[in-house]
Amino acid sequence: MAQFERVLIAVNRFLVASSLAIVFLIVIANVIGRYVFGSSLAWGEEVARFLMIFGVFAGAGLALRSGRLVEIDLFVALLPKAARLMVRWCAVAVMAAFMGLVLWFGILFVEFGWNKETMATGISRGIPYLAIPFGSFLFLCHLLLTCRKFVAGEFETDTHLNEVDVQS
Repeated sequence: MAQFERVLIAVNRFLVASSLAIVFLIVIANVIGRYVFGSSLAWGEEVARFLMIFGVFAGAGLALRSGRLVEIDLFVALLPKAARLMVRWCAVAVMAAFMGLVLWFGILFVEFGWNKETMATGISRGIPYLAIPFGSFLFLCHLLLTCRKFVAGEFETDTHLNEVDVQS
């Protein structure tokens, strides 16, 4: 299981970093093209938007691992330990149920958009919509692997995630 987790983190980080790097390159190329050459990439804005959405969905599980998701725990922190743990387990259940629904409806959304084309690139709308079920599935994998740590409030730092990569 530890090997699977290391591979999951490495692949997930690579996907997020590469998608955001490509967004950066497309936007820079568009700016240079527009202001230096007077012409920009017709497909640039659309592809950059799709990749940014993919990066956000794919990165949500990594944010969960490191405790970077938005959480308001003022009242939960004031509860006794047993009640605090119960509330956090309920939060895990709600996150799992919500992301399960997002996964399910994301698949339906991909099916709905598969026969339609995007405006600039002319590809199937289902392709960029795949970010929704893919990111939801990744989030659920991260949630299942780290739910005990999440409940205990033991989040992984970037240093720990790097150590996991080095130990492989």
